[in-house]
Amino acid sequence: MTRERKTQLITLAAMAVVGAIALGRLPRSSRPPAGPVDAIYAVMDAARAGDIKSYLACYGGAMRSALDQSLHESGEAGFAKYLRETNAAIKGVAVGEPQTAGDGEASVRVEYVYQDRNEVQTMHLQKGEAGWRITSVEGTARVKTLVPYGTPVN
Repeated sequence: MTRERKTQLITLAAMAVVGAIALGRLPRSSRPPAGPVDAIYAVMDAARAGDIKSYLACYGGAMRSALDQSLHESGEAGFAKYLRETNAAIKGVAVGEPQTAGDGEASVRVEYVYQDRNEVQTMHLQKGEAGWRITSVEGTARVKTLVPYGTPVN
C-alpha cells in the first residue's frame, strides 16, 4: 500500500468518525420519533427551544386541535414564550416504559422533577404514518418527595 493510499484511508476514517459524532449530536426534534418515548423527548426538546412547529408536530387528534386554537389565541411569540417558560422550571424527567394498548397505541408514565416537587402525567400516544403522536394527557398528579431536588447530601 502506498503512502498516498494510507493517507486517503486515514482521512476517510477520520471523516466517518466526525460524521458519526455530528449525527449523534443532532437534537432529538431533528430526528423522526422512532417510538413513543422518542416522541415524548421530542416534544420536550421542542418546548424547551420554543420551536412551535416541532412542538405541534408531536401531537395528534383533538389535542393537536386544542393546541392549534391556543396558538391562534396567544400568537406565535406568546405561545413560544409560554413553551420556554413552562419548561424552564423542569430540572429533570423520568420517562417510563411504554405500555402498549393495542396495535399502534401506547401509554407512557412521565415524571417531571422540579426544584420543590415532582409531578406525574400519563401520556397516550398513537402511531400513524408520520410516526408517534401524543393524543391525550391525563391530569397531573403531585408525587411526594422525601428529599427535594438539589438538597445537599452530607
